[in-house]
Amino acid sequence: MKTLTIIRGVCGSGKSTLANALQWTDKGINMKVFEADMYFMKDVDGVVEYQFDHKELPRAHAWCKEQTRQAMREGYSVVVSNTFTRKWEIEPYIDLAKQFGYTVQLITTEAPFNNIHGVPSDVVQSMKDRFETLTLKDFDL
Repeated sequence: MKTLTIIRGVCGSGKSTLANALQWTDKGINMKVFEADMYFMKDVDGVVEYQFDHKELPRAHAWCKEQTRQAMREGYSVVVSNTFTRKWEIEPYIDLAKQFGYTVQLITTEAPFNNIHGVPSDVVQSMKDRFETLTLKDFDL
């Protein structure tokens, strides 16, 4: 069964940890995992570093959607892990799932971990303030 798993939550809530855990089965990697943050991973002299640039955020999200589209076109199950604080941010992925005939899972993470990208606490609070409570019933599936 082809599945799109959408993982949402504020910075430091365990999204990446869960996404990475979901891609493994007893036979190895089973799913493709994409996050907009992956766009900012750069190879610097053989060392991969996270180099966030706020101006590039729209490109990072476009890259994430395109990677998801390509993986679905190839028939992979996909996990997409982003903050997804608002319904409209999730809808393009729901549209892809419909287009390619995927079942959708929506998971919200809320664990109180430290965020690994150094996002300031006021920015994390802003995400929490705009975070919409959503279930799959909120989407036309």
